[in-house]
Amino acid sequence: MPGPAPSRRNERSRRAILTVALDLLTETGYSDLTVEAIAARAGVGKQTIYRWWRGKGAVILDALVDAAGDIALPDTGDLGADLRAVVRGTVAEFADPRLSATTRALTIETLADDELADQVRDRLLRPQLDAVRLRLRAGQRAGQVRGDVDLDQVIELLFGPVYHRWLLRTGPLTDAYADGVVELAMAAIAP
Repeated sequence: MPGPAPSRRNERSRRAILTVALDLLTETGYSDLTVEAIAARAGVGKQTIYRWWRGKGAVILDALVDAAGDIALPDTGDLGADLRAVVRGTVAEFADPRLSATTRALTIETLADDELADQVRDRLLRPQLDAVRLRLRAGQRAGQVRGDVDLDQVIELLFGPVYHRWLLRTGPLTDAYADGVVELAMAAIAP
C-alpha cells in the first residue's frame, strides 16, 4: 500500500520527520528507534506518521531513498576501476557497524513484510542495480564486456558474494575482498 498522495503531506513536516528519523537512527540504532521518538523530535503527532507511513520501516526506507538521491556510476572509461569503486563503497557500508545494523534490521523486517520487501527492492535497491547495469552496458558498447553476457547475472556476481559474506559473516569486508570480487567478475565477462 503506497503512502498518501504527496499533495496531502505538509512538505516541511515530511522533511522534518525524515531528517529526524535518520538522526535518531544514528543516535539510537534501528532496534531502539520508535515512531513516538521520531514524532516527538519532529514536532508532529505520531498519528501523522502513521497516516503517512505504515511504521518505522517505511519511514526509514523513505529517509534512505531521500538521502540516496539520484544514483549514477562514474564512467572513467575503465570499467574495472569503476566497478571497484562501487563494490568498495558497498563493502564499506556493510562494514560500518551503524549502517550494517540498520541494513540488517530492515532486511529482517522485509522477511516478514512482503510489501516493505517490494518497496525496498524497487525504491532502494533497483535504482542502485540499474546504475550498475547501465555502466556494464556502456562497458559492452566499449568492448570491455562480452556481448553475450547476461548483465543481471553480472550484477549478482558482483554483489551476491558481498551480500553473502555480510549476511552470514563468513569473513571480513575489506577493500581487498571487494577488489578480488571485481577481478573475478571482470575475468568472467571479458571478451
